[in-house]
Amino acid sequence: MTSATLVNAAVVQPESPPGAPTAVLHARQRAYIRAIAALDIGVLCAAVLAGYLVRFGAEEATGADLPYVLTTPCLMIAWLASLKLLRCYDDRVLGYGADEYRRVITASLRLAGTVAIIGYVANVGISRGFLAVAFAVGTVGLVAGRFGARKYLHRQRATGTGWFRKVLVVGDTPHVLELVHTLRREPYAGYRVVGACIPDALLAPVPQRLGDVPVAGSFRNIPDAAAATGADTVAVTASGELTATRLRRLGWQLEGTGIDLVLAPALTDVAGPRIHTRPVAGLPLIHVEAPEFRGTRKLVKGFVDRSVSLLAVTLLLPVLTLLALAIKIDSRGPVIFKQVRVGQGGREFHVYKFRTMVVDADKLLAELAAKNETDGLMFKMRDDPRITRVGRFLRKYSLDELPQLANVLFGHMSLVGPRPPLPSEVARYDGDVARRLLVKPGMTGLWQVSGRSDLSWEDGIRLDLYYVENWSLASDLTILWKTFGAVVNGRGAY
Repeated sequence: MTSATLVNAAVVQPESPPGAPTAVLHARQRAYIRAIAALDIGVLCAAVLAGYLVRFGAEEATGADLPYVLTTPCLMIAWLASLKLLRCYDDRVLGYGADEYRRVITASLRLAGTVAIIGYVANVGISRGFLAVAFAVGTVGLVAGRFGARKYLHRQRATGTGWFRKVLVVGDTPHVLELVHTLRREPYAGYRVVGACIPDALLAPVPQRLGDVPVAGSFRNIPDAAAATGADTVAVTASGELTATRLRRLGWQLEGTGIDLVLAPALTDVAGPRIHTRPVAGLPLIHVEAPEFRGTRKLVKGFVDRSVSLLAVTLLLPVLTLLALAIKIDSRGPVIFKQVRVGQGGREFHVYKFRTMVVDADKLLAELAAKNETDGLMFKMRDDPRITRVGRFLRKYSLDELPQLANVLFGHMSLVGPRPPLPSEVARYDGDVARRLLVKPGMTGLWQVSGRSDLSWEDGIRLDLYYVENWSLASDLTILWKTFGAVVNGRGAY
């Protein structure tokens, strides 16, 4: 598709008066940060109270060297200071990504270690049981509070009442469209595109649009275009005409306007922990670390996978038995369905699932191939006639995948990872898609918490590759947490 077909005539209308959006943005940001701080104070009050009651009950701590009526406020103040020092109230991390949770946990653990060392060195008579309960309850409570506040913020952004940034995208036409697509893919992140600036050569005598994005100007009048569209953020993407000198001058022009300048590199789908900016010879070079496919973290991940799966099988044994009986009563055939899938390194294994289809489902697939509702290598059909009554219920809540806990125990799969593909799918992989096989497939993953069967083939692959390149133990915990919500909701399961 050429630039000429993408640029259509239209009238550009400013969304709001110049200067107003920045003031509104900052007011909403401050209100949200104050609410987060108040929530943190409430959580810390509950944490120290819980620590006191669990350790001492309703009795006075008469045996303590320091009165708890003084130590608890000091502990709360130190905790809030630790959160502040770790920039847990930075608007650049609030409401999106795992970094917000990581900073809260790091601040709490560092304070706990500091208090333990000071207590030991100074021989302060503060109950270790009180501190252990207070820090455990407080850390969990802070993370839970941030999670709840984030969900509330996302709902507000969906209705247009939450704080979000209005973005003017600057760059060549293909890169502008790619960045617009990326930002719109996750609207809860809080970046709303209000206009674009493209090179002078692409401008026509009449106002234009790139798709549904108004073209507000060229590279020569970016500050004016930002004011006209009400943007509070200018996002610069790749363009041969945007030299270092022009970017530096753009930064100078935006000084004092309240408009932020951000640079969107051409390299996408790389998580923050792998990116480090290092100044070299006056240049802010971005260093991208290689993905980690082995090492200590992988060993820890494997240990956690098998430990959690063993515990889950033990606790869910009565549920698994009831589901097996329901399948046996509903239709003839085996309870467990085995299918060959491809795992890490291209090694094949048998994946275990509760049977949700009739026994001759594979033979009927050829008759239904024309009704495939996906755009890739998988077969998906909302009203698949091969699915049994119990099977439809199991699929809706992903209960059919519980036997895969055995695959995790055997080391074929992980709790979190890419979707395990069929050999027929792998046979048609190109070089990029084959990178999914660098890690173990998972019972759940980004595809599970992002829409499951509602996702297009391209989006599913993109999410799997993103996980392969950027996995971490923290992201695994986040995905596992989100999986419960996706399963209960049942969206995209068929």
